[in-house]
Amino acid sequence: MSFLKRLFGGGSSSEPAPDMRGDPERYEGFTITSAPMPEGGQFRLSALIEKTVEGKPRAHRLIRADLFPSRAEADAAALRKARRVIDEQGDRLFS
Repeated sequence: MSFLKRLFGGGSSSEPAPDMRGDPERYEGFTITSAPMPEGGQFRLSALIEKTVEGKPRAHRLIRADLFPSRAEADAAALRKARRVIDEQGDRLFS
């Protein structure tokens, strides 16, 4: 049964473990926190992008299909991708 759970998404959480979060980085008024997700001996690209907009805290979970062999590579890639998303979308990210 555990094989079927993993196959259909019931075997693991899509949220990264709290201890997997990196140090927050400030970029263009946003806070980016890398949060790689362990998966099959590798790490999936994931980050949390946060900002206070019109007095309200807003957050966007960035998750991509990219897998990396090390946590450090996943962290670096998540920060690069989050910066690119911020440059392209800015505050529209939260609409």
